[in-house]
Amino acid sequence: MDRETELALIGRLRDGDRAAFDTAFGEFHARLFNFLARLSRRRDVAEDLLEETWLRLVESAGRLQPDTRLGPWLFTVARNLYVSYCRSRMLDASFAGGLIAVWPVSVSQASPFDEAAAGELERRVERALAGLPSRHREVLLLVAVEGFTPAEAAAVCGVSAEALRQRLSRARAALARELSATGGYRPRVLSEVTT
Repeated sequence: MDRETELALIGRLRDGDRAAFDTAFGEFHARLFNFLARLSRRRDVAEDLLEETWLRLVESAGRLQPDTRLGPWLFTVARNLYVSYCRSRMLDASFAGGLIAVWPVSVSQASPFDEAAAGELERRVERALAGLPSRHREVLLLVAVEGFTPAEAAAVCGVSAEALRQRLSRARAALARELSATGGYRPRVLSEVTT
């Protein structure tokens, strides 16, 4: 969504336009679900947190600043809800169950061998990502999957841009170690996944 369209959408949300909520929902629902599912590694938790994220938008729409960046705002709300969920249940991310295989793979007109190899790579990346601490998983999901700039991801995570860049560097290194441990690290593939 270009910035001009986003600003118009924010204005409509602030005015309580129901169609604007539908537009925001259509634009961000799947992305937010994928982020929360990968972060929590539990479908039921992701669904509950996603529903609460949309409720927060409904409750807060009239108070949004006219220049709000809607994507980062929604992802910040979703992340904060996840953090609150973990705190309230004193969950250690390593005990969360049920990884959902939702890592996007874009292969066009691939041979059966390429599809099998891509499927295996997808499973390895998903397992490696699931093995990372929550703070590394979230930064990789925001930057590599959602396409946020490091500055936007820093705002979502509530840290400085420099701290985010360091966290991203550590997360990429941790993902590389995880992939290496699961059968042959391929630098080109890792850079495609994390850049």
